[in-house]
Amino acid sequence: MPTDLSDAQAASRKIVEKLLKEHGLEPRTLGQSDYPDEYPLKEVYAIGRHCSGGVILGFEQVRVTAGIAKPGTAKERKIKAPYAVPTPWNHLEAGILFGLGLPLLIFREPQVTGGIFDAGVSDVFVQLMPDVAQGGNRVGLKEVVLKWQARVRQHYYRDVR
Repeated sequence: MPTDLSDAQAASRKIVEKLLKEHGLEPRTLGQSDYPDEYPLKEVYAIGRHCSGGVILGFEQVRVTAGIAKPGTAKERKIKAPYAVPTPWNHLEAGILFGLGLPLLIFREPQVTGGIFDAGVSDVFVQLMPDVAQGGNRVGLKEVVLKWQARVRQHYYRDVR
């Protein structure tokens, strides 16, 4: 997740973190629980190697209100509606964790799309970010986290036998 969040985004993050902790899972976050020595990309890989699952929080970090998508191509088009861009680190982190074979749980704000946030990207769980104003949809979220954490625990215990 990005380092800088709005108040509403921070509240959504807290809902997700609370759910993880309720299921006995320990969130680790580069720049918050873990700090890079020199190379953050290398640190993402190092953290991932010591984890059994990954959670990606796709918060809007840039809002484009005018522009051109795919310039110079046959699919060039004007951007009319606001276009939300997450931190590029979301895609890098997801790619590293996927490459490590970790189960992924991905949350995105409704306006965030593309790349790892597209439905059907792989066998990952892509969910809308919990909305604090609507109570965080805790029942639905608990079911999603339960299903995902079963895969996490399976990964954690796979080498124990």
